Amino acid sequence: MAPNKHTPHVLIFPYPSQGPLNCMMRLAELLAISGLHVTLLNTNDTHLRLCLSSASLPAIPLLRFKSIPDGLPEDRPRDASLLRDVAESLNKNSRLLLYDLLLAMKNDEYSSDGFPPITCLISDGFFPSFVDLAEDIRLPCLSFRTPSACSMWAYLCIPKLLENGELPFGEGVDLDEVVQGVPGMEGFLRRRDLPEFFRGAKSADDPQLKFMSTVSAYSSKAKGLILNTAEVLESTSVHHIRAQIPVTYALGPLHAILDSYRSARSCTDASSHTSSLWQEDTECLKWLDLQTDNSVVYVSFGSFTTLTQEEFHELFFGLINSGHKILWVLRPDMVQGLAWTDEIKRALPEEQGRIISWTPQQKVLAHRAVGCFVTHSGWNSTLESIVEGVPMLCWPFFLDQQINSRFVSEIWRVGLDMKDIRNRDLVEKMVREMMEGESAARFRKSARDLADAVKESISDGGSSFREFHRLIEDIKSMSIGQQCDS
Repeated sequence: MAPNKHTPHVLIFPYPSQGPLNCMMRLAELLAISGLHVTLLNTNDTHLRLCLSSASLPAIPLLRFKSIPDGLPEDRPRDASLLRDVAESLNKNSRLLLYDLLLAMKNDEYSSDGFPPITCLISDGFFPSFVDLAEDIRLPCLSFRTPSACSMWAYLCIPKLLENGELPFGEGVDLDEVVQGVPGMEGFLRRRDLPEFFRGAKSADDPQLKFMSTVSAYSSKAKGLILNTAEVLESTSVHHIRAQIPVTYALGPLHAILDSYRSARSCTDASSHTSSLWQEDTECLKWLDLQTDNSVVYVSFGSFTTLTQEEFHELFFGLINSGHKILWVLRPDMVQGLAWTDEIKRALPEEQGRIISWTPQQKVLAHRAVGCFVTHSGWNSTLESIVEGVPMLCWPFFLDQQINSRFVSEIWRVGLDMKDIRNRDLVEKMVREMMEGESAARFRKSARDLADAVKESISDGGSSFREFHRLIEDIKSMSIGQQCDS
């Protein structure tokens, strides 16, 4: 059936890195499977990497892919060290390109591929200028913040923390002192559980504090805020965010909702594509098949975390000394000053495990052989572990990871948090606690219970299920409103 003049068409623009792309691409697929036209817009570099790493892009009739330059020279590497450079370039150099593209797609009649004009923009919340851009061309814009709700709430509380005198910390303070300026977390959130740049701030004018505070507050200018979470996980944070941003959708975990929709609609191509920007090593799944239940420690620190050589050695020997089987994802750029060679891969005795460069993480976490997950506590990884009922040993580094790891250990009680203490003895001790005896059984039961609660939230009638359908209906209403305005 050809689209009519009220057909909704959403353009989704993720931040050009693995984490945001993961969940925003899942949202794009979900909306397209649900009958909305969707254009997923990436930077040229991200789109090329996605095409090279994936067996194929998803063949969904109502989903298409486009790309624009990020404004940086083509020969400049796009790695973790240039994360801020890419963001600044997109906000400055690519803004006019995006403006022209949106205006053309908004005003055009049906394009050659049958897509109607766009009626809504969903932009990563790290691009506050795009909210203004959409407003300039009278296009409804929703902001998508891809970290956890608890971290988003902490960012929104930066002005209150400054007013209370709890920021900046100053030197030599007790990092275990409980923070009072984040309502709902007064009983357990310590200074050390706040993002790492909070600690480094020397004054209220600290550039990172001001940037994060401004970016977070800007979400209130959009038509709504999308969070990849479930209320059963973060009800208090979602409640407080809604007090400032009333139209807030808590509709995650998106990867679990997408899996459910694919299954219900018998999407046979689901396993042939991925949102990974790295080539996945699927041979590790065959190795896992040979292991006994709950016998493997899975280790992965995501797409941007880097380790010093000292941190690498402490983690390595702690894992080895635990005596447990290990599957370790070690990116080529992960250890500072240490080349990723066959020698590193062979450093782990073959009988004790494997070191690989990238892995299909959801499938690994779902495997019966995995007993715990040593993680950087990135939000996508945390959600994937929760859904599969896998306990976590948290080694957080930056942004939302510090708060996420605190929730893992103190609120959900599905793991342990070893932030700020990184030595082989503690690694060994905590791995044993996660994998052996009564403590391991307790963590696994808590993880299974939490997984059941989250899965209920995405099932028919659950809170995330309802929130997702509310989002769809609101996008449809925006589409009708667009036609009435034009």
